[in-house]
Amino acid sequence: MIRTPWRRREEPLDHAELRRLLPAPGDPELSSDRLRGLEEHLMTEIRNRTPDTAPDIAPDPLAGPPPAGAPAGDRASRPGRRSGRRPVLVGVGVAAALALAAAGVAALAGGPGGSGGSENPGRVAAPPAGAVPAPVVQVVRGSTAGLAGAVADISGAAARAELPEPGPGQFLYIRSEVSGLVSWEGSDGKNRSYVDKIHPREVWMSPDGAKGWLLEPHGKGTGRGGITLDDPEGGERTLNSPSHAYLKTLPTDPSLLLEKIYDETRGMGNGPDQQAFGTIGDLLREQVVPPKLAAGLYRAAARIPGVVLVDDSVDAAGRHGIAIARTDESDGSRTEWIFDRETFAYLGERTVQTRDAEGIRAGTVRGHTAVTGRAVVDALKQRPAGSAQGGDRAGAPAAPSAGT
Repeated sequence: MIRTPWRRREEPLDHAELRRLLPAPGDPELSSDRLRGLEEHLMTEIRNRTPDTAPDIAPDPLAGPPPAGAPAGDRASRPGRRSGRRPVLVGVGVAAALALAAAGVAALAGGPGGSGGSENPGRVAAPPAGAVPAPVVQVVRGSTAGLAGAVADISGAAARAELPEPGPGQFLYIRSEVSGLVSWEGSDGKNRSYVDKIHPREVWMSPDGAKGWLLEPHGKGTGRGGITLDDPEGGERTLNSPSHAYLKTLPTDPSLLLEKIYDETRGMGNGPDQQAFGTIGDLLREQVVPPKLAAGLYRAAARIPGVVLVDDSVDAAGRHGIAIARTDESDGSRTEWIFDRETFAYLGERTVQTRDAEGIRAGTVRGHTAVTGRAVVDALKQRPAGSAQGGDRAGAPAAPSAGT
């Protein structure tokens, strides 16, 4: 018996009918947390796959020398970085940064003309250059007991704060000490938790957000000379892309603020409550927030379900304080905003893993920051009198920031 091979009947596709039957394509909008997570993963891949040798790069006089005792690997510019809940790159399109990072990963991973790690099976995995084992701390339980009183003290101090106000042609300057999580898979296939060495980060921004500069010479991705944060197209300012001028237009009433935050972040992040808390944290971290608005934001945060008071937390400069915190139930990470116990001034932020998840053990500090200065200066890259150089660690923790 001769079998005739089956042939598909040639018929034109009815595209209109297909469109009717299939669901409409989605248009997802990733939260700022998710975007930073993806960016960090991509930049980690770049660092893991980059050869130890790097081309000579002229030193940048503004950045200063590397920290004393820094390993040789820290003395050359290398790709990297931002922020686990790292401070955001204010004014920089994250999508563009991700596209560049993805291109870098493809080239380093053995794209056309490249040599990827798969061609070197004998290669022994090593921690990313400049990374150190992530600290592990005891997770202090949070509670709503005392939260209302603490928020009243914090918001009262914020409302009374005397903050620098930029004039025409001036720039806001924020200096921080920062460290973020770096994922690394060892040669045995197991994940290790490493973090960047704590290092300085400086940001300059014009009040309207049109001009800016980021300097993080010992971080990831900015190089010794820093990167521009200019926004020549003058993009629309929102809660996720604010400027100082935009912040001055926001309501200061906690109810109105919370309503606006929930409305503008609907559908983003890991649930509306976590996204609202993260949005407020982003507004406070690397800005000079008007006093009444800062007070309103703290009172608004206290109304978000799941927000608790933590009796003790430590910022990146080693300063202890109380914290307003919330745990992201999707991954068990708890973000803590840290405040001085006496003055209730904002010190910085810490993110701690509260349970074993995704290869990260409970108690791991995923990242932390410390705001060590806020000021108004007359030009980009200009520092306030008496401030430490961007390439040097401060010899001692600075006084608490009165910025928020």
